Amino acid sequence: MQRSLGHLLSILHRQSQVYINHSLKTFNITSAEAAFLLYLYQKDGATQEELSSYLFIDRAATARAIKSLAAKGWVIKSKDSTDRRYRIYLTAKAREHRKQIRQRVKGWNEFLSAGIDKRDAATVLSVLEKMVAKVEGTNIKGMEGC
Repeated sequence: MQRSLGHLLSILHRQSQVYINHSLKTFNITSAEAAFLLYLYQKDGATQEELSSYLFIDRAATARAIKSLAAKGWVIKSKDSTDRRYRIYLTAKAREHRKQIRQRVKGWNEFLSAGIDKRDAATVLSVLEKMVAKVEGTNIKGMEGC
């Protein structure tokens, strides 16, 4: 049976979740929560809207993840006095473990690319970036057959 692109991407996504969940278990961070931390490591003080938009996650799921990370002591939620939106900031605990968390997540990419020719890996990345750009510019819910 021939596997489709969607099926292969689904396998990679599920297995990446298993890997990240396992590798970050000592920190009590899930793969879903890790995505938020990784973004905040790049842009501390992001709004919940920014996080939802960048990660393509609905607002309710973002709110749940932020609530969980806050309860675990990884982030704090603060209302911005200028525009009343909530901004999410890393705690000292999150900053202290930044290198370890990023390295463990990076381990998945290193595992995937080990033994693969650099040109092949670059081609895969290029094609995936084109697919993501296509999806970002499309109203998926408005597509025919959806």
